[in-house]
Amino acid sequence: MRGACAVLAAGVAAALICGAKPGPAQTLDPARAPAEAPSPAKADDAPDLAFGAYQRGYYGTALAEAMRRISANPQDAAAMTLLGELYAQGLAVRRDPTEANRWYKLASDRGDRQASFKLGLAKLTGDGTPKDRAGAAALFKAAAEKGHPGAMYNLGVLAIDGNGVVSDFSGAAKYFETAANLGDGDAAYALGILYRNGSGVEKSDERAAYWIARAAKADNVPGEIEYGIMLFNGVGVAKDETAGAKQFLKAAARDNPVAQNRIARILAAGRGLPKDPVEAMKWHLLARSAGIKDAWLDSEMAKLSPKDKEAVQTAVRQYVGR
Repeated sequence: MRGACAVLAAGVAAALICGAKPGPAQTLDPARAPAEAPSPAKADDAPDLAFGAYQRGYYGTALAEAMRRISANPQDAAAMTLLGELYAQGLAVRRDPTEANRWYKLASDRGDRQASFKLGLAKLTGDGTPKDRAGAAALFKAAAEKGHPGAMYNLGVLAIDGNGVVSDFSGAAKYFETAANLGDGDAAYALGILYRNGSGVEKSDERAAYWIARAAKADNVPGEIEYGIMLFNGVGVAKDETAGAKQFLKAAARDNPVAQNRIARILAAGRGLPKDPVEAMKWHLLARSAGIKDAWLDSEMAKLSPKDKEAVQTAVRQYVGR
């Protein structure tokens, strides 16, 4: 799955503005699926002390309160899920994915959808447990039946992956749309790419732009980049170079090197945003440090005066130290 490319004239050079390579390894990555916070460890109408402590970063308190709740109620699935999350992330305890999965399973067996989702991810990736694709799918289905958007997204991923059989793009599109309508930005982005390519749905740049825009609004970085491309080039949406540039800038500020390279070219060329060689080269150096080579930007950097080159270095240091 690749986004369309277009040529952006950049001075005497031609700057290629392409998609962020939204292929299966990036678009359909279970590890990117947004996980909701652990379910509130709450019984009846009692104050949720454990989950509240977790949210505020008091992980030791959250651990102690969750254990106390389980001692009082051995069926407290939400508290078990919270313990799983603490062990999975190594918060107040040594990171132990095996122990995390033990708690997730106890909670999943008692109907907690987040626990089913997290245990499904562990089985899919082999984190603290043997890889088990079928077991992961079953857990995702259990969580999806309870309205978990991340589980729906991952079912869509599995439908496309196919595991050696014909990929079910139509089924994936249904999962992605349901998850996207529940606010999952990854699912909105994936659905947009399906519309872009006509995989499992009727090809439509307009529908692709609609869903990718929703992904961008949900702070999905690949969505921000792809929607920036569509805006900049007028694909499926009215052409608006300034709005497109702002999407690249938003993703660049979140340390995405592809976006940093795109905004560097835009600022160097003065398209969509005012020309700013120093800021352009700041983003170029940041992208280059992440492995993105760009000979044209290197040549533009060489044209700067010693004073401007020093300003670039200062801007980079300020950004890195922010």
